[in-house]
Amino acid sequence: MYIYNVTINIEETIQDEWINWMQTKHIPDMLATGKFSKALMSKVMVEEDMGGITYSVQYTTNSKATLQKYYDEDATRLRAESNRFAGKFVAFRTELEIMSEHG
Repeated sequence: MYIYNVTINIEETIQDEWINWMQTKHIPDMLATGKFSKALMSKVMVEEDMGGITYSVQYTTNSKATLQKYYDEDATRLRAESNRFAGKFVAFRTELEIMSEHG
């Protein structure tokens, strides 16, 4: 299993609009690709020197190949939808391989 993690620092002035968009549009659209089995959205509880509020969204997928299919087939289109917030956020993406799960 893999996690596609997107960490986003968003300006406070558009935070509520962005959260609503993420929860009602973007995350459902990501799951609708059929390439992710679940998504977890978290607020990072550390204040950033650069300001803003930071969130992490983790999308679980079954394999590196499925994640690559997302990049090839869906990423450009879905990332472009965030252009409405252009200049008001910074995002970086990481891939995580789940080594084990407990509990």
